[in-house]
Amino acid sequence: MPHPLETADVATLTGPLRALQLAAQGNWDGAHEAAQADEDRDSAWVHAYLHRREGDQWNAEYWYRRAGQPVFRGSLDEEWRHIADALYPKELKHSTQV
Repeated sequence: MPHPLETADVATLTGPLRALQLAAQGNWDGAHEAAQADEDRDSAWVHAYLHRREGDQWNAEYWYRRAGQPVFRGSLDEEWRHIADALYPKELKHSTQV
């Protein structure tokens, strides 16, 4: 079953969520650019995932530290869903607090 983030309206997404959406679509360059657009912990977390996905473990570990997150030990698909589950509900809360 696809995650709701995969079909979410791009205009409603912050940089980290846009990066995850682009990663799910196979657009690594766009995902990397979106993850680098902000310097917050959520962006660093997604940035870590992207570097892990490309096989750059050393760089990924640097970004996990910046994010204040442990290095993920499961599969890349599990990590994508874990981050999406953590950040997407948070995003929905922000958009409903207007």
